[in-house]
Amino acid sequence: MTPVVSCVGLGGNVGDVAHALSQALAALDALPRTRLLRASRFYRTPAWGRREQPDFINAAATLETTLSARELLDGLLDIERRLGRERSTDGSDRWGPRTLDLDLLLHGDAVIDEPGLRVPHPHLHERAFVLLPLADIAPDAIIPGVGTVAQALAALDASGIEALP
Repeated sequence: MTPVVSCVGLGGNVGDVAHALSQALAALDALPRTRLLRASRFYRTPAWGRREQPDFINAAATLETTLSARELLDGLLDIERRLGRERSTDGSDRWGPRTLDLDLLLHGDAVIDEPGLRVPHPHLHERAFVLLPLADIAPDAIIPGVGTVAQALAALDASGIEALP
């Protein structure tokens, strides 16, 4: 299989998030048939969705992989579990506090809409907290049907998001 570049969003707001994100980046690099190309800086971002919770720390990574999108998603979910993420079966914790969240944002130029797997991530172009870190490392990446990461970010308000030292 020909390698593709995939983009992954990382985030969390419970516990030592910076440590969890660093561990997740190492785990991404250790996935089979995958290597970490680049990782963004870490950003402190206001909570989105449910606002009555601590700020998040967000980052993004680019990977070169020969895994299918489904195989990569399964790997992301496994990393979340190994690093302590517990998901409710009914989805009631969506947008709530979490130790770690890994989202498959882009998988090459694929457009996928299957149960449990949508690529590009359906809200990618609406979320400055995802686009700002992604623009650090892949500003020219194409979001199918939208344009580049940099173009999508330029259309949003990124105030309140700050790079961490």
